[in-house]
Amino acid sequence: MHSVLRNPMRGIALKVSSVVVFLAMQTFIKLAGSDIPPGQVTFCRSFFALFPIMAYLAYIGQLRAAFYTSNPIGHLKRGTIGIMSMAFGFYGLLHLPLPEAIALGYALPLVAVVFAAVFLGETVRIYRWSAVLVGIVGVAIISWPKLTLFRNGGMEAEQAVGALCVLLSAVLGGMAMIQVRRLVEEEKTATIVLYFSITASVFSLASLPFGWLLLPWPSALYLIAAGFCGGVAQILLTESYRHADVSTIAPFEYTSILLGGIVAYFVFGDVPSVTMLIGTAIVIGAGIFIIYREHQLGIEQREARKASTPQA
Repeated sequence: MHSVLRNPMRGIALKVSSVVVFLAMQTFIKLAGSDIPPGQVTFCRSFFALFPIMAYLAYIGQLRAAFYTSNPIGHLKRGTIGIMSMAFGFYGLLHLPLPEAIALGYALPLVAVVFAAVFLGETVRIYRWSAVLVGIVGVAIISWPKLTLFRNGGMEAEQAVGALCVLLSAVLGGMAMIQVRRLVEEEKTATIVLYFSITASVFSLASLPFGWLLLPWPSALYLIAAGFCGGVAQILLTESYRHADVSTIAPFEYTSILLGGIVAYFVFGDVPSVTMLIGTAIVIGAGIFIIYREHQLGIEQREARKASTPQA
């Protein structure tokens, strides 16, 4: 069994890095076009992710060992839940404006904290609960004025379905995070990432008979780039769970708010509003508070170990 080294600050850093690369992936998918079937998008995201994953594993000399697993059922569960979450999330991403898709997806960190407390028995104290709730308030401030879904007294059918798909994706994503957290107790990061991409590629390929499109080369290149980004981000994300509790790193999903706003402005022409800036400040403040709290806990734990160590 592989021991799990607890290092919350490293886990947080890896989580934030994964958020940056995942945002690049989302941007490429959005640029590819809204008419692409979710199964086709999911296949490209999963299949082309295998290239950076396998190249990385070969570079560090773990490619052969990565194929060995003592828990194939666990990987199958993670893959099944993950592929469903990805498919629903991609449908929402393709049919909603980027800021709305990102904002609705922020149900995931709160779900992850609840699931971690219920299913993993992690201790979630008032500090982290408070930070998550403050982050949710910030998300609400950012998203409420920008949401086009409820304007003019109704919703367009595609946007309504897209919104529901993003929320369902968040719930499934929380379940997938819990499964990953269990897998890292006995499996290598390389094995988890490799088997997820393989499982997702095979499952999503089954959607081929339901009407994939012959893509123009710009859209194809965007999806290939999305896949490469997804592979890199998946390594970073899975490794983050090895160093910190789910409930510790989940709130840092919020860091993509600021980055997402920048991308939305320069790529899609969305101008940030005053409420966007206020909400972002609140969310960043919540994240900084958790970093500070984890730092203080680390100091307290080190001092406790020193106090309990017999002197020679």
